[in-house]
Amino acid sequence: MPYDPARHHRRSIRLQGYDYTRPGAYFVTIVTQGRACLFGEVVAGEMRMNDAGRMVQQVWDELALFYEGVQTDAFIVMPNHVHGIIILTGNVRATPHVHPDEMNVGATPRGCPTTPRGCPTTPRGCPNPQSGPGQARGPAPTSGSGQARGPAPTSGSGQARGPAPTAATAPTLGLPDVVHRFKTMTTKRYADGVRANQWPPFPGRLWQRNYYEHIIRDDQSWQRIREYILTNPLRWHLDRERDIGADPLDVIGDGT
Repeated sequence: MPYDPARHHRRSIRLQGYDYTRPGAYFVTIVTQGRACLFGEVVAGEMRMNDAGRMVQQVWDELALFYEGVQTDAFIVMPNHVHGIIILTGNVRATPHVHPDEMNVGATPRGCPTTPRGCPTTPRGCPNPQSGPGQARGPAPTSGSGQARGPAPTSGSGQARGPAPTAATAPTLGLPDVVHRFKTMTTKRYADGVRANQWPPFPGRLWQRNYYEHIIRDDQSWQRIREYILTNPLRWHLDRERDIGADPLDVIGDGT
């Protein structure tokens, strides 16, 4: 099915009134602009990532390293979209330093209030088969502090300006901020690949402006979504026939 901008234009699909800085687990789907297949191909029910796909996987694995309070669960790179579970633990902060890939593309933290709330009790690991191309992976490793790295901004004289940010003063990040940063970092690295390695150029932007998300409210839903992610390559032919721009929960259900 060809991409139709009018048909596939997206309204806001966030849950109205919900505080997306709340601790919890969120299922997200992010689709390439124009649904362009840039990250590899599915062969015999197995996703075979190209270099661009492996780059996207690497950025996902790095989220927990650079953003305090972010954990990741099951994830899969498909030819023109990704599915994954992002976990906010209640202390997601824009730390004093940013990921190196964000320094050149103008990504800025967006703060908003936080409301404590628990998330499902399911263990946060997921199956981690041999890490060959196309394998979905489990939680990304975390560093001891989870602090983002990179040089702090300085004034013209080389002196840092103002008091150094602390965990208490750094703005709180929500799910939209984490997704925004994932898009920013993958776009930066993909553009580098276009210049250096002749990757196929993308049309204006790498990712569609919006994304799909679902708040995981119980263990049963968590397990069902995890299975959907890990077995997604087996349904690639169905995705292509039915329109990957549709909400994936139309397929797996929301458990309500």
